[in-house]
Amino acid sequence: MVSIVRTLRHHTDEVSCCAFSPSLLATCSGDKTLRVYNTADFSELPFSPLSGHGYGVHCCCFSSCGSYLLSCSTDGSTIVWGSQTGEVAAVLQHPARSPLRVCAVAPDSSQLLAGACDGTVALWDFRSRTLRRYSVIHEASVVACCFSPCGQMFVTGCTHGDLKLWDTDINLLHAEKDAHDLGVTCCSFAPQFKGCCVEFRLASCGQDSQLKIWIVSQREGEGCVMKLVHTLTSQSAPVLSCSFSSDGELVVSGSVDKSVAIYDASVIHTLHIPVWRIGDGVSRAGKCLTENSLGRKLPGHSRLLVADWSEEDVQTWLCEEGLQELVSIFKANDVDGAELSQLNKETAAELGIESVGLRGRLLRKIEALKAEQSGSDAPDEFLCPITRELMKDPVIAADGYSYERESMESWIRGKNKTSPMTNLLLQTTLLTPNRSLKMAITRWKSSQ
Repeated sequence: MVSIVRTLRHHTDEVSCCAFSPSLLATCSGDKTLRVYNTADFSELPFSPLSGHGYGVHCCCFSSCGSYLLSCSTDGSTIVWGSQTGEVAAVLQHPARSPLRVCAVAPDSSQLLAGACDGTVALWDFRSRTLRRYSVIHEASVVACCFSPCGQMFVTGCTHGDLKLWDTDINLLHAEKDAHDLGVTCCSFAPQFKGCCVEFRLASCGQDSQLKIWIVSQREGEGCVMKLVHTLTSQSAPVLSCSFSSDGELVVSGSVDKSVAIYDASVIHTLHIPVWRIGDGVSRAGKCLTENSLGRKLPGHSRLLVADWSEEDVQTWLCEEGLQELVSIFKANDVDGAELSQLNKETAAELGIESVGLRGRLLRKIEALKAEQSGSDAPDEFLCPITRELMKDPVIAADGYSYERESMESWIRGKNKTSPMTNLLLQTTLLTPNRSLKMAITRWKSSQ
């Protein structure tokens, strides 16, 4: 019997990854944030959400002791957060600033690995936060990686479907070509291994709707061998994630067909899980940094729905909009985002804003802000593929896709000469205005 303990609806875009520590649950999303919850009652921690990434967050994981939370993003950075405070302990930039798709930390928390869209991996010493190795290891995007239980090897998977086994000096130990047709999506080692000949169990899954179990073994004086022992096909659509239980007796996989399959030697149960839409809004691209009570810099209010803004976020927004004279009034009345979104002519007067002109400016700014964040129900083609936000000035790039001009120009300035959508080299960086799309977006906004 399986029942829902809690449904968490705080993210405003797709949830890309979840991770547990002994006492915490972390989630990350295309809305550029991470959220952290206490597993005792699934209440969100006071410092959550964590808003340090400039683009969507693809992966998150905890260090083995649970003291640190790690995340990686399209912005090319891996951020190390203190899991008890939310403070940024380190920001590790990919050497080529390539978008990062996946990250993993060694079982002894000695090393941190991140895989990128340009087929490279970067390996850092976790304690000193220094880059140890950086190398091109795949011809396609690295979308899966995991360390072996001993921490002396790691596996990577790419969108072309290959699995590769490496030592921590990034020397290739074994390559499994076309392990998953159409691409690998995830891989995970069982936590236990046999010591006589160093034998590990590895699970991998992919776009071919299959979960595969491998035996990775290495005998003294011999090379590594990777042998396929099970191909499990109970799921009818691409399998996006897989993981072993803590005792290594079970392996679980989640699929696009909305099922979670739990396996032993054969399938013992399949759970059909309903899929919920998370939240009902989109984030707003921000241009300023705020500083919270913990002293860490973060792109605060600009990453959240208005209702999630803190009092400090509201005051920062007032300054940005040229309404500095209202800051002291809002501060004295403890106005946060929820109250700001409900503000009207009467409540503005109650706050003591006597100037009719100032009240009018404030209310117009609030209406414009709410309209800007109303793009959650917009057709997908109206959203920039990079930021997942409603486009204001759409342009067509050489890959044939449309992007928000500012986002694509920023992408290109960051020395990314490849397509954000295909990872193929852009033949030109020329951007052409997409006037028909801009008109369609304008018509859609006016109809809301």
